[in-house]
Amino acid sequence: MVKGRFNDHPDSLNFILDTGSGGISLDSVTCKLLNVSTQASDKTIRGIAGIRNVRFAYNNTLHLPGLRVDSLNFHINDYEILTSVYGEHIDGIIGYNFLSRYIVKINYDSSRISIYSKGSIKYPRGGYLLRPQLLNIPIQAARLKEEEEVTARFYFDTGAGLNLLLSSDFVSDSLLFGHRKKMWNTQAEGLGGKTQMKLTTVKEFRLGPYKFKNVPTFIFDDDYNVTSYPYLGGLIGNDILRRFNVTMNYDRREIYLIPNTHYRETFDYGYTGLSFYYIDGYIRVTEVMEGSPAETAGFKPDDILISVDNNMTQNVQAYKNLLQGEPGKIKIVVLRDAVPIELTLRIKSIKRKR
Repeated sequence: MVKGRFNDHPDSLNFILDTGSGGISLDSVTCKLLNVSTQASDKTIRGIAGIRNVRFAYNNTLHLPGLRVDSLNFHINDYEILTSVYGEHIDGIIGYNFLSRYIVKINYDSSRISIYSKGSIKYPRGGYLLRPQLLNIPIQAARLKEEEEVTARFYFDTGAGLNLLLSSDFVSDSLLFGHRKKMWNTQAEGLGGKTQMKLTTVKEFRLGPYKFKNVPTFIFDDDYNVTSYPYLGGLIGNDILRRFNVTMNYDRREIYLIPNTHYRETFDYGYTGLSFYYIDGYIRVTEVMEGSPAETAGFKPDDILISVDNNMTQNVQAYKNLLQGEPGKIKIVVLRDAVPIELTLRIKSIKRKR
């Protein structure tokens, strides 16, 4: 997430830097607050949970620290779901319309983004140069190995908060998994809202020379043809990409990866079947998956989370982090019908057994 200003408005806004976005956008609520003039269009945007016609705010300016970017056409979208996920207001997404104008370096070690004019650039030693296809969104070939070894194309998507997302058609036709592969019911958020998914692990994932074992993977029914299967198998998300410092040179069709301090961090294998979001000033339970540890623990939709493992910060991301990692029991206090209740949640692991 980066801070930026829109036109001459003095307040900083929250933008997500997203290689999975084919444009640049503003939240509809932000538009109303800033009194931004918009126009109807016949253009649509497509996501895992829906397709929408969008309005546009044409010929606007984005101010980043030390940089002014003019002549940007922002499409308008509803980012209420992203605001609920992050726990703070998301005002927009910075995608291809911005990234295609510059060389952009993302340093996940220092949490800094550096922006350079177009041209050639000397990459540091110790990394690997990808040459993706680039049709507004980078498309990169990678290999998966489970029962079979499969090579496919994937979106390169820093805006997706996961490791891998595969379409169910790709999984079925490629015979990637055996019939007895364990799948866990869950949900994920995307354009249009929430959608039901399966969660499992892939034995091996290889991107260029870089190889990862037992990678948590979501599988979804691509009802809105986001991946245009069989053209694509799915997407590579930021839980993989953050393990590298990334340089994106769209003009030369180059993405350079160099492993960083996060490269060998363990993946999150925790499974609870509990979904919660920041809604109207409270962290509320929105979904309890059938047969999940959350259902066994007694959680109900609309429960308000008061504390997780004695943490009372009311921070969505902090609570999610506490529910990740090693299996075990954790105490959670919820407010139900104005009565505090302590529940014991047993976190399970989706990691493949040896």
